[in-house]
Amino acid sequence: MNPRIWPILILVVGALVVLSNTFFTVDQRQQAIVLRLGEPVRVINADRSSGPGLKVKAPFVENVIKLDKRNLTLEAEKEEIIAADQERLVVDAFIRYRISNPLQYYRTLRDERTASDRIERLVNSSLRQVLGSASSNEIISGKRGELMRAAQKDVAARAASSSLGIQIIDVRIKRADLPAANQEAVYRRMKTSREQEAAQIRAIGEQQKREITAAADKEVSITLATATEEGEKIRGEGDATRTRIFAQSFGRDPGFAAFYRSMQAYETSLGNGDTTMVLSPDSAFFRYFERGPSGR
Repeated sequence: MNPRIWPILILVVGALVVLSNTFFTVDQRQQAIVLRLGEPVRVINADRSSGPGLKVKAPFVENVIKLDKRNLTLEAEKEEIIAADQERLVVDAFIRYRISNPLQYYRTLRDERTASDRIERLVNSSLRQVLGSASSNEIISGKRGELMRAAQKDVAARAASSSLGIQIIDVRIKRADLPAANQEAVYRRMKTSREQEAAQIRAIGEQQKREITAAADKEVSITLATATEEGEKIRGEGDATRTRIFAQSFGRDPGFAAFYRSMQAYETSLGNGDTTMVLSPDSAFFRYFERGPSGR
């Protein structure tokens, strides 16, 4: 290789190094902080004063830190809290935020790891305060939305007072469960409560059944008594009519009356085959077996 080429190569490499340390690009989803000897001097793409694209910085003196401009999500570690009814709950929450002031964010938090730890502590502290004033039922379902709005306002106020340079967008509870040590006891208590409720419902149903049965039996008794009374009344009227007809018939023909009474006596005494009668052959009881109805 020609020795005169080496200086040219060195100049080209040096130029490339200088250019790579001079020009940089900022994506539209990012915002950048330019540091000069470790001190922030300007922000790129944080607002309308400067946008994304190809940018220039002083080589070797200035360096660039890029931060996400989009909404960020942080999932907090599970935290055990004590509700107002002294019920222990394990709360799993997440927070959505964005970096609203990159310079303040960098001065206070420096990097994303420190920011995550600091924000997570704020969220846990806020959840303990807000959820500690509500019962477990309210946390799980009753007032969950209202409690989350209160937690969001509280976290936003804490972040502002701490000058973190972030904007709190939302705070949500993904899950609120009982600690594993308490679940079995709570389930037993819930089971006992449901069994008591079921027993009470069965008792009420049994009482209603007895009342309905008693009312039905009373109605049946009244109906039977009324029917019996009407039947006896009709039967009595029939017997009276029959007696009147017999009396009229007997008055017109006394011989027929005597014959009819004898037939009734025969039916009553001889109708049962097991009856044994000992009578004289000339007894008047059998007079109609020898003579006609007129007795002649």
